[in-house]
Amino acid sequence: MLSTKINSFKLLHLLLFITVYFFTYNLTAQPALPDRQITVLPTQPIDFGVFYVNGAGTIEVDYQGNVTTTGGVISINTTSVTPAIFEIKLCQGRRVTIDYDYSVMINGSNGGQLELVIGPTERGVSGDEFPVDANCNFITVLRAGGKLNVPANAIPGEYTGSFPITFTQE
Repeated sequence: MLSTKINSFKLLHLLLFITVYFFTYNLTAQPALPDRQITVLPTQPIDFGVFYVNGAGTIEVDYQGNVTTTGGVISINTTSVTPAIFEIKLCQGRRVTIDYDYSVMINGSNGGQLELVIGPTERGVSGDEFPVDANCNFITVLRAGGKLNVPANAIPGEYTGSFPITFTQE
């Protein structure tokens, strides 16, 4: 009977040791995942510069800040042309999906509206995903371009507006 108690005690001690060992091993072997909080800051609006209209056409700013026109739209001043810029902070190893509408309407200071076609961005088009850069203290920059569809009868003025863009972390 004493032998059975000792064997049971040894077996219980061995099981306890194995359980504690695996619990401790799992705690130390699994590094904590980085913070999953995403921070996005819009730091620069898209700007098409100054242009005039001599007929229907488009003016486009790509994500690198290059400007092109079609039809009766003529670019006059490209020194202020800029793509939209967003700064994304999210830990390394995470992925971000970008989503935005195809287009929005922007309003003129003297009335009228223009259609702003959004994108593409330097990281792809709406629905694309991309990895963030470096570590938790590094900022991933995302530049977005756009195109204005300008009718022949566009009302002169300063056109302003905004467009929604969603950043979802994976």
